[in-house]
Amino acid sequence: MTMSQKILRKKQKRKSFEELNGTNNRFLISINVLGSAGPIRFVVNEGDLIADVIDTALKSYARQGRLPRLGSDTDQFLLYCANFGADALSPWELIGSSGGRNFVLCKKQIEPEDRMRETRPRMLAQKGCGSWKLWLNKSFKILTI
Repeated sequence: MTMSQKILRKKQKRKSFEELNGTNNRFLISINVLGSAGPIRFVVNEGDLIADVIDTALKSYARQGRLPRLGSDTDQFLLYCANFGADALSPWELIGSSGGRNFVLCKKQIEPEDRMRETRPRMLAQKGCGSWKLWLNKSFKILTI
C-alpha cells in the first residue's frame, strides 16, 4: 500500500467517525474464506473501511492457524457481499454502506499474461543457473574419476 493510500485511508476513517457523531454502531460480520473450513466472525464499526476489514480478517485467519495460508497483503484480496451481486466491494467504501453481514473473501486472480511475465524470467533464471551449475558439477566428477 502506498503512502498516499494510507493517508487517504486515515482521512476516510476520520470522516466516518465524524459522520457517526459519537455513536458507536457496531455489528457482527461473518467472512467465508474460499478454501477454508468455516467463517471468521468478528465485530466491526459501521464506519470501518473495507480495506481495514480485510486486514482484520487476514490477521484473525493467521492467528487461528487456518489453512491454506493466505499472507497479509490486503491488496491481493477482494471482499464480496454474500447476499448481493457479484461485484467486489471497493476497499475505500465503508463496511456499513454494503448493507450485508455475510461476506466472502477471495484472493485476486492474476491474469495468465501477467503470470507469464512474472514467472517466466524467474524460471529462466533458475533453469539457467541450475544448468550451468549442473554441467560444472558433472565436469568435475568426470575429471576426478
